[in-house]
Amino acid sequence: MHRKRLATALAAPALALVSVLGTATAADAVPADKAQVLASWTQTSASSHNLWAAARANQASWAAYQFNWTTDYCSTSPDNPFGFPFSMSCARHDFGYRNYKAIGRFDANKSRLDSAFYEDLKRVCARYGGGTKSACDSTAWTYYQAVKAFG
Repeated sequence: MHRKRLATALAAPALALVSVLGTATAADAVPADKAQVLASWTQTSASSHNLWAAARANQASWAAYQFNWTTDYCSTSPDNPFGFPFSMSCARHDFGYRNYKAIGRFDANKSRLDSAFYEDLKRVCARYGGGTKSACDSTAWTYYQAVKAFG
């Protein structure tokens, strides 16, 4: 008889726990290290850019994190001004802006996101030489100043 009362007493809390776990929302399923992963993909280094690019190419592997991968690339500015391929730099910048806004940490990270954008643009320009590189660097500086002021 004593065992029956104990089993009944234990069953109620266990059932309540199963009920709570069964009703968890999708937001509850987001991995705890989302902010760390986001930070690792939004630094100024080439390795950070490469990590982000690899993840972007395999977004399904990161679905549990619920990242916002949408982009309008360089917004109202040309994505490839004067033939310089800035679109991926703009896409990573959008990724940082959208995801930091979603977790409520945008203001604390905006300056770094803008700096990472500029470093990405400068890496694009490093592929060129002479006057073409100078034109690219100038355009990159202009894009950086625009996001710094208006982004």
